[in-house]
Amino acid sequence: MSDDAYGPRATQPPTQPHTPPQPHTRPHVRLRTVRDTDLEVFFEQEQDPEATRRSRFPARPRDRFMTHWNTRILGNPTGLVRTVEVDGAPAGSIVAWWDKDADTGEERRFVGYWLGRSYWGRGIGTEALGLFLREERIRPLHADPFTGNTASVRLLERHGFRRAGTLRHGEDVHDLLVLDGAPPQE
Repeated sequence: MSDDAYGPRATQPPTQPHTPPQPHTRPHVRLRTVRDTDLEVFFEQEQDPEATRRSRFPARPRDRFMTHWNTRILGNPTGLVRTVEVDGAPAGSIVAWWDKDADTGEERRFVGYWLGRSYWGRGIGTEALGLFLREERIRPLHADPFTGNTASVRLLERHGFRRAGTLRHGEDVHDLLVLDGAPPQE
């Protein structure tokens, strides 16, 4: 510092070059096989009160959750199970399975998904379901989101699912949606 007629003069910090704003980059979404470590993430996601409210799927205690995943999901030889990975981190899961209609006894193939709340509203579910539908080739394919979960219903409709009725799960009404026709070309 040097003095001038007005007192000590402060030195100015060096000027920083202007950095233009970076363009918004889309998250990198991919599907992969489920790893044991993913189950901890899936368990934590299922404990989110807002997610369980929207899905009308109650959170399970850890032991029941792990047993369900290891026996009914990962242990199902006819199921297709994938982790949704976003920028290298597990963001959720997508699963396809066979289920028997209680009234008719008809076997139907269903798809279901769960994303952690921090991944909602960013197009990740749309991209992940699109990738999954290229891998899951069975048609018709059904989904049964809770009627009040409009974001999930819209996501399925964007991929060509159409409303085919309703189902009851306990006291809750769920939309039955179906995807007919050939799987998308790769």
